Amino acid sequence: MGLKSDKWIRKMSLERGMIEPFCEEQIGKGVVSYGLSSYGYDIRVGREFKIFTNINSTVVDPKNFDESNVIDFIGDVCIIPPNSFALARTIEYFKMPPNVLAICLGKSTYARCGIIVNVTPFEPEFEGHITIEISNTTPLPAKIYANEGIAQVLFFEGDEPCETTYKDKKGKYQNQRGITLPKILEV
Repeated sequence: MGLKSDKWIRKMSLERGMIEPFCEEQIGKGVVSYGLSSYGYDIRVGREFKIFTNINSTVVDPKNFDESNVIDFIGDVCIIPPNSFALARTIEYFKMPPNVLAICLGKSTYARCGIIVNVTPFEPEFEGHITIEISNTTPLPAKIYANEGIAQVLFFEGDEPCETTYKDKKGKYQNQRGITLPKILEV
């Protein structure tokens, strides 16, 4: 399995729509950088956020998620409360090839501020926006800038095709648009 270069990412995005919209260069002046990098792609966070709250004092349960645990927010700057987190989505929509796995890592600019982006794999033949968890590990409120970089995606091409892709197994988050809350498959 090999890490893929900017040339490969550009070709797969422009010819096969792997990343849409696709930014062919890295944009970084006056913003948290985004776009194509040497061995990855820096994704942007959209303007929609779901900020976690304890107002209703409910339990966070991944098997039975209570939507009253989050407050919807739309804007150019999201303030995440101290020691809390928010869900957001990428601006980019992904169509992963059947022999490629991608790993998402937080950007160092945010990490140096105590803001952590959860590592998320994009499985072969996954398609959709990426729902991102952004944690504020500090005792202070933290700003997240919409339409700017939030994480870097690294692409790995397998030596052989996998037996079952995300599409084959009818993954529960396939074709997601917008922010998708946790869910489990029904029995």
